[in-house]
Amino acid sequence: MPSRSSARLAALTVAAVCSAASAVVLTSPAHADSVRIHDIQGTTRISPLAGQKVTDVEGVVTATRTYGSSKGFWIQDAAPDDNPATSEGVFVFTGSAPKAAVGDAVKVTGTVSEYVPGGASSGNQSLTEITKPTVTTVSTGNAVPAPVTVDEDAVPDEYAPQGDTAAAGSVNGLTLDPSAYALDYYESLEGMNVQVEDVRVVTATDPYSELWVTVKPWEHRSRRGGTVYGSYESQNTGRLQVQSLGSTADFPKANVGDTLEGTTTGPLDFNQFGGYTLVASKLGTLDSAGLERETTQKQSGRELAVATYNVENLDPSDPTFDKHASAIVNNLQSPDIVSLEEIQDNNGAKDDGTVDADQTVHKLIDAIVAAGGPTYDWRSVNPVNDQDGGEPGGNIRQVFLFNPERVSFVDRPGGDSTTAVGVTKVHGKARLTASPGRIDPANAAWKSSRKPLAGEFAFRGKTVFVIANHLNSKGGDQGLTSQYQPPVRSSEIQRHAQATAVNAFVKDILSVQKNADVIALGDMNDFEFSGTTQILEGDGELWSAIKSLPKRERYTYDYQGNQQVLDQILISPSIRRGCDFEYDSVHINSEFSDQISDHDPQVLRFRP
Repeated sequence: MPSRSSARLAALTVAAVCSAASAVVLTSPAHADSVRIHDIQGTTRISPLAGQKVTDVEGVVTATRTYGSSKGFWIQDAAPDDNPATSEGVFVFTGSAPKAAVGDAVKVTGTVSEYVPGGASSGNQSLTEITKPTVTTVSTGNAVPAPVTVDEDAVPDEYAPQGDTAAAGSVNGLTLDPSAYALDYYESLEGMNVQVEDVRVVTATDPYSELWVTVKPWEHRSRRGGTVYGSYESQNTGRLQVQSLGSTADFPKANVGDTLEGTTTGPLDFNQFGGYTLVASKLGTLDSAGLERETTQKQSGRELAVATYNVENLDPSDPTFDKHASAIVNNLQSPDIVSLEEIQDNNGAKDDGTVDADQTVHKLIDAIVAAGGPTYDWRSVNPVNDQDGGEPGGNIRQVFLFNPERVSFVDRPGGDSTTAVGVTKVHGKARLTASPGRIDPANAAWKSSRKPLAGEFAFRGKTVFVIANHLNSKGGDQGLTSQYQPPVRSSEIQRHAQATAVNAFVKDILSVQKNADVIALGDMNDFEFSGTTQILEGDGELWSAIKSLPKRERYTYDYQGNQQVLDQILISPSIRRGCDFEYDSVHINSEFSDQISDHDPQVLRFRP
């Protein structure tokens, strides 16, 4: 039986009729014994029969799910109506291993329910189901209804309709228009047998045996085979999640750019971890594209190389130190300064008051030396215990690694977890009041979030100010497949306040020294086109250097079939105006199933 993370399985547990469904006015069928699946599904996202009992609903079993907490089977009407908005398939939730078999013609009596994966507060669309079923088998060995082919011609180019303002932006009550909107098209196939053919993988296989494909081969294609998310209006309609009803041991370990050749067939489901999902009873054959990890160019003697790398909750117990070290030495070519995000304390997630991270950092430094790299020195400021978010007890923070043979750190005492670093003028030049120091740590913008780490460096006699960031995550934002269109991005409120504080600090530096070299880098948890980035950039105080790359190369993270920017290096006018810099998003993680972090590191090379 397939194994799944217990947390994700718990989220799939079928609940009672959700609030979204109960808000709908319920109607009764004229003749209960004549109700068919398309009557249950209706022409909107919410069944017109939600909460009501239906009797002897006929269908042919197309697939069964015998694992996890969402056990049951899918049935499909062999005599569909002529309305493209009404699905002919539905999931029957049994709660235990179903006795029905593929090819059985059955009659199902039960209650129509609307289940919202993740709960109503998630904003997700709901899944129409028949619950508490009584199943009568009429015959066995019947032909399964032929799958609907989902391809670039069938899926509309517009993603979703505008939500109903009278319903808080929900699309639930809107009549489906599957010829106009991709989400309406997928909803019109909910529970039905579908198939895709010769599709390219656009998000690698994850630990839960899921991957993403695109049915639109040329939709915002990246240079390496993914699909780039370039604006809030280009959600990429061809993306579709693929899971399997078979053993996870047999699920393909795919990387971006690989192809599932032949047909992949199964019912179209909906879950909280990506929305519409083809749950395959038959998987295509994996054809590898042979994607390889990238290596950046080595900096010259006169170039300063600065990198940012999220090492994903690194603590001394992790088995990934050698791989991270190899990535820094070989793929990043040993940058002079590395801003590390998600360095945990010395005992990781054990919540016992430990905040020091010297063991974590020294283990990484030693691994870098063993990999043939320099003996890095490091600077950081410990957080207050359990105050900076992340994994409970982990006390993640940003850390500067620097190569003392190439660059010097300007140590200036006074920086600690609660003292704000400031800017002063000395001999006409800007300097930090403490180095390292944290930016405005008492500001409410940093509640349960990482405080920026500021440091002053010297390279070939020139001062460079570096600000390491790890802004508020996108946790709590509604997904692209939300019932609310456009989705609400609630996490932006805190992130915008954080960006405002960082920009104000950069302004302080530039007001003292207009031509100061300032770099703000890290996991910004937001896109290069986002409001967060616009606030960071301000009135030209900073500029996100990833925008120097062609659009099809702008990504650092791959999420639900969309390659997107989360990690950024922003530069001050003195660095940008010289046009004497190079930027590289070094793709070593996000496109691969065997990643050691879910982020790709970024490297900037320039001459101060």
